Amino acid sequence: MEPLTEHRPVNGPVVYGFLRLVRVSQARQDALVASLAEYCRSHELQLSGVFTDRDAVARPSEAFAGLLDVLAVPDVYGVVAPAMSHLGPKAIAAERGRRIESAGSRLLLVRRPRPTHPSVSPSVLIRRRHPGTTRVLDAES
Repeated sequence: MEPLTEHRPVNGPVVYGFLRLVRVSQARQDALVASLAEYCRSHELQLSGVFTDRDAVARPSEAFAGLLDVLAVPDVYGVVAPAMSHLGPKAIAAERGRRIESAGSRLLLVRRPRPTHPSVSPSVLIRRRHPGTTRVLDAES
């Protein structure tokens, strides 16, 4: 009897990583690559390569151009990055995000962006009791 399809090893959707590493130690680089690999493993994605931009100057990037080239290959699902900042400064990152999506690919971030203006302060959500107070309930409640 054949095993069910779910029990056979299958390749997940193909993604490529993108890192912007300017003046970063080898240990930090290794940790970032490992975080991309772990994200892909836990989301059943196939990390097929990582493009690394080492240029501190915001200008056309050979790494990003290479990334766009592989996104044109059929069956490439998307790009994974640790955070939006790895695509560059805010304006450049936003444009690069649009270019990735216009190539028909998804941009996946290991760390999601935090809201810039939360409607409720986190301190409002935390309810603290004074130390030593005890809540007493009636026996009928």
